[in-house]
Amino acid sequence: MPEQEQTSDTKIHASCCTQKTKERTGQEYKDLMNRLSRIEGQVRGIKGMVERDAYCIDILVQAAAVNAAMNSFNKALLANHIKTCVAGDIREGREETMDELIAVLQKLMK
Repeated sequence: MPEQEQTSDTKIHASCCTQKTKERTGQEYKDLMNRLSRIEGQVRGIKGMVERDAYCIDILVQAAAVNAAMNSFNKALLANHIKTCVAGDIREGREETMDELIAVLQKLMK
């Protein structure tokens, strides 16, 4: 699989399926995984509330908290993506990355 160096901490791996990967710094990986672990715990908590027949409003409040946590996760991931992948691709003349970014922003803003 050919590799193309993008930035000091980012590599894009091209394959026949145009599958991309990103090598994250240790801190970025740790931060993202911590956020996801907290979200996972919140979702398990909601599942427990449903199993215990908790009041609907209480469950909805917790579900809203999960949505807010996911939005926070998405913002952190998107910011890093723009700073590393998008900026690197633009510097290297691969402006199709902007179309990809616009498409993902449209999905996130539904």
